[in-house]
Amino acid sequence: MGRLGNISGKEAVRAFEKVGWQAIGQVGSHLVMVKPGIRVNLSIPQHKELSVGTLRALIRNAGMTVDEFLSLL
Repeated sequence: MGRLGNISGKEAVRAFEKVGWQAIGQVGSHLVMVKPGIRVNLSIPQHKELSVGTLRALIRNAGMTVDEFLSLL
């Protein structure tokens, strides 16, 4: 398992876009992403560095593993 550290909100959005997630709007500082066929929305904070717990929750909600996510960066 790789290390989840120093990943910004923009980097996370780019990684999720590679597997089919699409940005539909922004609420405050959070970008909302959806994927056809999946009922969960991802709300990604647009911060310079995401906390490890927040990033792990986003990856889990997207139905991915940490290693799959890190391979997209």
